[in-house]
Amino acid sequence: MSRKLASIQKVLDIQPISGADKIECVSVLGWKIVAQKGIHIPGQLVVYIEIDSVLPERPEFLFLKDRKFRIKTIKLRGQISQGICFPLAILPEGTQVEEGLDVTDVLGVSKYEIPISPQLRGLIKGFFPGYLRKTDEPRIQSFPEVLNEIKEKYVYITEKVDGTSVTFSHKDGEIEICSRNLSLKETEDNLYWKIFRKYNIEKILKELGNFAIQGEIAGPGIQKNPLGLQEHQLFIFNVYDINRHCYENFFSFNEICNRYNLPKVKILWKDVKFVWSIENLLEMAKGTYESNKPREGIVIRPMLELYSSTLKDRLSFKVINNDYLLKCEE
Repeated sequence: MSRKLASIQKVLDIQPISGADKIECVSVLGWKIVAQKGIHIPGQLVVYIEIDSVLPERPEFLFLKDRKFRIKTIKLRGQISQGICFPLAILPEGTQVEEGLDVTDVLGVSKYEIPISPQLRGLIKGFFPGYLRKTDEPRIQSFPEVLNEIKEKYVYITEKVDGTSVTFSHKDGEIEICSRNLSLKETEDNLYWKIFRKYNIEKILKELGNFAIQGEIAGPGIQKNPLGLQEHQLFIFNVYDINRHCYENFFSFNEICNRYNLPKVKILWKDVKFVWSIENLLEMAKGTYESNKPREGIVIRPMLELYSSTLKDRLSFKVINNDYLLKCEE
């Protein structure tokens, strides 16, 4: 499901911030936003813009110039703030007003992209293949209704590795090696292809048939290497059946990784009944890698694959560690 960087949403709640006279905490979806006191009221529709967004250089956004127009996770008076709310008047005249409406393109908002290191760029072969699925998980705060869909289901929870996404696929004899958005040509020095050769992925895929293996590459030179690895390593989190257009469930995913000695992402809990709130999940997402640096967060999925009517996709989501986000913004 594509991410709505800017959308029309309802203010659900407003709470005071201890020791603060001019600001208060506004709840939108599953997010908490610090805003000027008295501007918003519960039930009001606003334009909510998520973290990781970059606003255009327009007069109404000039107050964000010192932040390079980027919306980040910040902490004010001890309160985490993630996103920003604007009155509907920020929208061009004639814009449809409807709760949940995506206005990202209307406002010219774009997603902040972390600069790619030279070792990850590679030579472009083409776009990400249409028969595969990209690996970006939705954040639970953007889709709180998912909690009702997964409630009482048995789930497994994995550690989210802070690295770079990779997809290896085999379809009808053709191999594709992909970054998050592109298929890459084989070169001797490209990291994705080095990992492909290091873990003998070609042999595994040809034995499996028309399948894709997806994971994260972490190590020196990638995202400041928060795991503290001495060399580049692969962490598998998905096995995808191309013919059946579906992901393998936990049991099949686990069996395939074990059979071929493929390294998996760290499984923190498995076969546990889902009973948590967003606040509980944010606490669970906290923690550190073995390097003692804040981990990026956690990913939660049912043991058996399920469809989410909210996400219009598989039932799967991530919870990012706020300690990690604050550290990244320092």
